[in-house]
Amino acid sequence: MRNDLASSVLEMAKSSNPIDAYDKVLLRRLQDHGRATNVELAEAANLSESACFRRVRALEDAGIITGYAATVDPQAIGLGLTVYVSITLASQAQDVLAAFEEAVAKAPEIVECHLMTGQADYIIRVVAADVEDLERLHAKVLTRLPGVARLNSSIALRSVVRRNALPIR
Repeated sequence: MRNDLASSVLEMAKSSNPIDAYDKVLLRRLQDHGRATNVELAEAANLSESACFRRVRALEDAGIITGYAATVDPQAIGLGLTVYVSITLASQAQDVLAAFEEAVAKAPEIVECHLMTGQADYIIRVVAADVEDLERLHAKVLTRLPGVARLNSSIALRSVVRRNALPIR
């Protein structure tokens, strides 16, 4: 039964209307309150507890829910500097891209990395304690990433909007 439900959720995800109204309620609630109990989720979606559990499990199995995590205030743990770095590689050959992406995945200070269109090949977001820590990160990590031809950094002065939740319509 579980595999059938997961398969149907996966098929829905591939269609133009990937999830139904119950799934949307569950996803919104989990994004707003990731520690919600199954009882709370079932009440929010007006489902039985067993139906709610099956739906959440199917959303997980289908890869729609990809994980659960705590949101941590970077300043509270001494990482008050957020920097966006545009990176241009010397080449866009597949082996160069793969080597760069593998190295980025190993650097814990790099909290996001996106392959881009436009002038930069990648944009990464890094966190650092302060400017001195950023200088260390620049010298010891960023400039040593494979294939890097050019770096352009922008320091975020403050966050205006920061959401972990996706707009589920």
